[in-house]
Amino acid sequence: MCIKGSVVAPLLIAGLTITPSLQAAPVRTCESLTAMKLSHATIVSAKTLKAGPTTMTTFMGQTTLDVPARCEVHGISRPSLDSEIGFEVWLPLNGWNGKYQQRGNGGFAGVVNRVSLVDPLRRGYAVAATDNGHDAAKTPQGTFAIGHPEKVIDFGYRAVHDTSGQAKAIATAFYGKPPSRSYFVGCSDGGREALMEAQRFPEDFDGIIAGAPANDWSHLFTSFVWNELALSRERIPLEKLPTIQRAIVAACDDADGLKDGLVSNPPACRFDPAVLVCKGTDGQDCLTSAQAGTLKALLAGPKSPRTGEPIFAGLVTSGTEAMPMNWPLWVLGGSPGQSAHAGFGISYFRDVVFERPDWQMQSMDFDRDVRISNEKAAPILNSTNPDLRSFRARGGRLIQYHGWGDAAIAAPTSIEYYEAVRSFMSSAPDPRSTAKSVEDFYRLFMVPGLAHCSGGVGPVHFGNDADYGPAPAPSTDPERDMFAALERWVEHGIAPDRLIGSGPSPLDPTKTLTRPLCPHPQQAKYKGAGDTNDASNFACGMPAP
Repeated sequence: MCIKGSVVAPLLIAGLTITPSLQAAPVRTCESLTAMKLSHATIVSAKTLKAGPTTMTTFMGQTTLDVPARCEVHGISRPSLDSEIGFEVWLPLNGWNGKYQQRGNGGFAGVVNRVSLVDPLRRGYAVAATDNGHDAAKTPQGTFAIGHPEKVIDFGYRAVHDTSGQAKAIATAFYGKPPSRSYFVGCSDGGREALMEAQRFPEDFDGIIAGAPANDWSHLFTSFVWNELALSRERIPLEKLPTIQRAIVAACDDADGLKDGLVSNPPACRFDPAVLVCKGTDGQDCLTSAQAGTLKALLAGPKSPRTGEPIFAGLVTSGTEAMPMNWPLWVLGGSPGQSAHAGFGISYFRDVVFERPDWQMQSMDFDRDVRISNEKAAPILNSTNPDLRSFRARGGRLIQYHGWGDAAIAAPTSIEYYEAVRSFMSSAPDPRSTAKSVEDFYRLFMVPGLAHCSGGVGPVHFGNDADYGPAPAPSTDPERDMFAALERWVEHGIAPDRLIGSGPSPLDPTKTLTRPLCPHPQQAKYKGAGDTNDASNFACGMPAP
């Protein structure tokens, strides 16, 4: 434990000696922050809260976490006449590390993701998050957008940027000095926000983690409608998902050169749904021809009926399809129109694109309506711009990750964006930066078995769980904790050449598997001997052609 005013002992991390700065104490009372004058924002409340158990609502339900003592600030910002951006700032009362971290949201937002603030607070960070400019209890899903173009802008990019400025000003007032470093961490919509910050506001953050980004928002939500329409023609029963998963594992498991129950290289897999067509009568161990056709459409993804060009990547053959948080939640749902895909896709076109409560999914035109979506909403919501020159020039560092088992956002889209950045940056030199390649400031990690942002099977735990419920104590190991790796890269110039993920073995869930996670395009390759559950028996290398 650090004693205020004492000399902080050096910390040895993976062979690197790091001497933290002296930890800072507040210079004013928490409650006095309500008198602060902020640009277009008001502090509604500021309360000192003791350390102890706190019950919070997460994306997965309620959870109770031990939260350190803090000054908890609630504010509202109104950068436009129709804006009402809610935000929270948590300021550690003991041992502020001198830095700031902001957390992203999920889905259509509408609430402050409070559980995500606990992990940064435990690490000594002043931390903040926003509801993105609307209240989901009053305007669920995308209904906030109807008649409110300024709220769409707030959701798209303004709320996150504005919260960054307000929160840093509050932290500066409380501690008497500004944060020395600033970080952003988000997954899903938070990943979209993360890339938006790097693209539009490169001065806001020194380091960014973008998990499973919904950055191609307009086309992603088009794919949701595509999937639900395919299922409306012939649904795949939930009880047949284990059969589909087993067939995919059988076809794809050894595409990475190792048969271990983990599909580590889905792009190399050539799975044909036709192999599952029933030879005789229908049963749980096979698909009807119509169901196989539905599966083929889901894996193919939406295409333009006019040009035949892909609109968005199809679902991935991940070998995790039957897991509860994958296809049963996102794709199939409990009944027609009840999947997460259906809810998001319908609300996007009904409320955001057309602003017509009577819009019906069956009227969807994948040429005309996609064009309208691209013209109206994509410029505000999509964060697909590959020009990261300004972020790179000011020394920013970006880590992106995506799970191959993600049934919410198809993992290949992360590779598509990374390669778009690589192509653009190589053809657009910038005298402001000495970086010689994209890898000097931006790295992408593809994770076998990882579902949407967290969960799944295989090497799925690497410090990425804090948004969704109880998380382990913050790690200082930059190989096993992605945020620690980002800190080391930003503050000491050491890029993450690999991470170590851990989780249940797909062949025996009672055993723990560890596996290197390698920067794209590298993959973990088995050395040919030793326990396949042990990361030390793997090395990062290029996949087989």
